[in-house]
Amino acid sequence: MFTGIVTDVGTVASVAAPEERLRRIRIHAGYDAATIQLGASIACSGPCLTVVGFGPREGGGCWFDVDAAAETLDRTTVGHWREGTRVNLERSLKIGDELGGHIVTGHVDGVAEIVARTEVTGGEGPWAATARFDLRVPKGLAGFVAEKGSVTLDGTSLTVNSVERDVFSVLLIPHTLQVTTWGARKQGDPLNFEVDLMARYAARLAQARAEGY
Repeated sequence: MFTGIVTDVGTVASVAAPEERLRRIRIHAGYDAATIQLGASIACSGPCLTVVGFGPREGGGCWFDVDAAAETLDRTTVGHWREGTRVNLERSLKIGDELGGHIVTGHVDGVAEIVARTEVTGGEGPWAATARFDLRVPKGLAGFVAEKGSVTLDGTSLTVNSVERDVFSVLLIPHTLQVTTWGARKQGDPLNFEVDLMARYAARLAQARAEGY
């Protein structure tokens, strides 16, 4: 389980078998290698991936390897990762950790697309970097998005500002733009999208009742 609060931005160092249905991906990160274990879960721009190898890097930080199989490659942006791709990272929750975002599983539902980025000028200095993003989600997932509800985009917990059919908007503050990959995001970019866990179960309950279960 995760919260959608990004704790580091890693860089893809290599992708083994980039044309195959099982790929081993090496990521460079700022985490202390001594704190990572084999089998640990790390959210990598949304998908929860399992550490299958790790070690320290000269000069600080660590490298870790993850495997991405067919399901992950089909449903997320992982299949497009190449050397140099920057990814938002979050370690899995521990008992006693602060729940700063919302409950995130790392199970990506689909891919959203940025249809517009608008710079919001609210004053001088760093606040001028605030940005609004309009995103389109697959129609089958649009019903899970609610105004003032939560969504996870590329591993980042965000609040929905507005919704119109299959397009919704989020507003990112300067801090988020600076410490995640969002600062470089532009129109046309695909993002891993996970619906809110409560919305998922509420929708299933309504469906079951409608079908008489």
